[in-house]
Amino acid sequence: MHEAAQTIAHEEPLALEYPDRGILPHELPGVAGEPSIAARWLRKEKAEIPRLAEPEVVRHFVRLSHWNHSIETGFYPLGSCTMKYNPRLHEDLVRNPGFAELHPEEDDEDVQGLLRLLVELEDILAEITGMAAVSLQPAAGAHGELTGLLVIRKALQARGEGHRRIVLVPDSAHGTNPASATLAGMEVLELPSRKDGRLDTEALARVLAERGDEIACLMLTNPNTAGVFESEIEEIAARVHEAGGFVYGDGANLNALVGVVRPGDLGLDCLHINLHKTFATPHGGGGPGAGPLAVSKELAPFRPVPRLVREGSKVRVVREDAQAIGPVLGSLGHVSVLLKALAYIQAVGREHLHRIAEDAVLAANYIAARLAKAYHRPFPLPCKHEVLLTDKHQAQHGVKTLDIAKKLIDYGIHPMTIYFPLIVQGAMLIEPTETESKRELDRFCSAMLAIAEAAARGEAQVLHEAPTRAFRRRVDEVKAARKPVLVWPRQGAKEA
Repeated sequence: MHEAAQTIAHEEPLALEYPDRGILPHELPGVAGEPSIAARWLRKEKAEIPRLAEPEVVRHFVRLSHWNHSIETGFYPLGSCTMKYNPRLHEDLVRNPGFAELHPEEDDEDVQGLLRLLVELEDILAEITGMAAVSLQPAAGAHGELTGLLVIRKALQARGEGHRRIVLVPDSAHGTNPASATLAGMEVLELPSRKDGRLDTEALARVLAERGDEIACLMLTNPNTAGVFESEIEEIAARVHEAGGFVYGDGANLNALVGVVRPGDLGLDCLHINLHKTFATPHGGGGPGAGPLAVSKELAPFRPVPRLVREGSKVRVVREDAQAIGPVLGSLGHVSVLLKALAYIQAVGREHLHRIAEDAVLAANYIAARLAKAYHRPFPLPCKHEVLLTDKHQAQHGVKTLDIAKKLIDYGIHPMTIYFPLIVQGAMLIEPTETESKRELDRFCSAMLAIAEAAARGEAQVLHEAPTRAFRRRVDEVKAARKPVLVWPRQGAKEA
């Protein structure tokens, strides 16, 4: 045993405040003349820890919680983010010690109950998407994108076409699409949208004709980020396949299709699923999320490991496969999120899954109809699960999208997604989801109409000053982005 370890083992318990009752960490010997780890990390000055009574601490954190907005406190219509209500029952389920206290490296034999639930979720997601197989590993949507692109790259290499490195990305795509493609070592080529908000199929045809043998895949969100369904999706997929590429589906907007249309039946080869969106597990606040990847039969052999495999009545975890891209997470996935998604699906039931999409689409079109005269709609088609508006009418009176969003805070409503998608000036992307009541949708519409009326009356200055009822007024967002204050300043310290 090392001398330092012997000292620790045989001395009296450490007494940091009373040296005469033991040894201090900085007195522990190091190795080869170096200071001990404890000595290197020992604080040289007294920590500035505030002395507070429990009521003060509790009131502080409760006050902070009141300053935050959440789906439990009000409407949260973030377009493309699908902020729906999360059933509290599911939180109780995953806190069961049989799940919560398991170690990720438990022997397969000891966690058969969990493995059976996870493989059941894989089967359900494969059925919902119309795909051949599913990997539960990806930890979020963008992680699912990266995993899917790595699988596609491995499949292309396996058939001797590793030179295909171009990923086609529409200009209306989520920003994570080109980022994921770049991270996967591929080249991004942007495709334009038509005036109706859909992908320009003529531009796609030209690119395929000129560079078809370089195309790895097309990344497509359907419905796209303008809330418009790509009605030519089957033709688009056929053209990409004919050129030798794959079609990747960004599943961020699956809430508009679930139970109604299977993406695999439309010609998609793989699709990530934001479980924390479509199947109501916690979303926002840093996670955790889950972005399982569903793939076609051709891509299935290249899925990441570990994988779940049924062997009779047992489920086994396969941890090595020469064809696989390798692991993309240090475990089977974010198990708590996966289990909550399974509980949500089972609670809704196979025969009622379509109501998720139908009610979400109905809610979005109801908002679109109520606000049609007050706000400009760049794409006058029936929308899917989200409606896209702009500030074109209000801008004539000096009121911009930012003013409208800030004023919503005074009505106790979280602002919608603003200035996205980038292809539309002054964009306001609103997604109500299926969990909001008509009463709540009417309250939102009334607030939006009141703001539009105030702008028309020439009350631009009032809107410029919003919010006036929140605990914080409007901040300098440019300065906040460029010079963020990331720590609580000491009393009397100058601002950086």
